[in-house]
Amino acid sequence: MQRYVAYYRVSTAKQGQSGLGLEAQKKAVTDHLNGGEWELVAEYTEVESGKNSDRPELKEAIRMCRLTGSKLLVAKFDRLSRNLHFITGLMESKVPFTACDMPEATELTIHIMASMAQYEAKMISQRTKTSLEAAKERGVKLGTHREGAHQFNKDHAVEGSKVSVEVRQAKANEYAKEIYTYIEPLQSEGLSLNAIARKLNTTALKTPRGKQGKWTPTTVKNILKRLEPKTH
Repeated sequence: MQRYVAYYRVSTAKQGQSGLGLEAQKKAVTDHLNGGEWELVAEYTEVESGKNSDRPELKEAIRMCRLTGSKLLVAKFDRLSRNLHFITGLMESKVPFTACDMPEATELTIHIMASMAQYEAKMISQRTKTSLEAAKERGVKLGTHREGAHQFNKDHAVEGSKVSVEVRQAKANEYAKEIYTYIEPLQSEGLSLNAIARKLNTTALKTPRGKQGKWTPTTVKNILKRLEPKTH
């Protein structure tokens, strides 16, 4: 039996409360699921302000898909398909999905959309520019010059190494925050580190080293430790 998790979106809180547009999306899901054997595990409704790209309900829907082995059923995909933040998030989740209003949209078309946007290339360029500006503000001379060129290159290498470490640490912290959204509800149930690790191993979630099904109590503990407030 195929399991589904439905995801709806409305533009304003008022629209969400009134049900305007939401009922049509629910009908689209019902029509799509007409016939066959299936189970609707959960439904999530996103209320978007237009000012914030974060989609907590989408993250919860993806989390539920991973935990239950369900397919994500997107009721209204048309506008979201042009949103790069949504595209990359859905693609990176590797959760199978179906769009009611765009049945032709598959994982392949999502991949093509994200590739055409070249989002990652743009971000790398921006990070490089920001890092160089920060290095310049700290007194590192950028460019080439004859006198003391060897010393400059050495200093620049050290500075570049520091920037690289900062970037890696930032990425590790962001990943820890993402994983914690899955760990937190398990903690709330009073599960031990060992039990949480076993739960994570039943999902498609990868460890910080990129390995699936390799969660251990120590790995979970390290995630929690990374998120602890730093004291000096």
